[in-house]
Amino acid sequence: MGFRFAQGLVLLQAIACVVEVSLANKGWDSHTYPYNHSSAPKRFTVGGSQHWQFGLNYTDWSLKTAPFYFNDTLVFKYDPPSNTTFPHGVSLLPNLRSFLNCDLKKAKLIANQTQGGGNGFEFVLKKKNKKKPYYFVCGERNGFHCKVGIMKFAVAPLLRPRPF
Repeated sequence: MGFRFAQGLVLLQAIACVVEVSLANKGWDSHTYPYNHSSAPKRFTVGGSQHWQFGLNYTDWSLKTAPFYFNDTLVFKYDPPSNTTFPHGVSLLPNLRSFLNCDLKKAKLIANQTQGGGNGFEFVLKKKNKKKPYYFVCGERNGFHCKVGIMKFAVAPLLRPRPF
């Protein structure tokens, strides 16, 4: 158990480093950051043009897309199940351990198999969850999409900087 906890800490440190590098690569410097941000919340389609699908690395997508701020909206788009598509949904996991292991025992389904169609399912990053990250996963096929299809990512929203 201690080894898995240590793995989680290493993962969090790695994510923090990647976010830091990712922010540096966006051309922000100490003279312009945080003044180059609009104070208006933004909308992000999860996965970009590839949407919410099996096999796309969503942790990588979220790190490249970061930062996310409170009141930003994540839009999950996926096709409803059919003879040619696998069903997907969106669930929230309660903690890092569940996230790392794709343990769905305490998962909360927030979007079912049909809610991602059309304009997609929208999730607003609210301030009430201020002290812990959101852990998003596809829980379909008893966690197979999360474990093997890497359909999971974490978001720790930030307070939006206020421009002068």
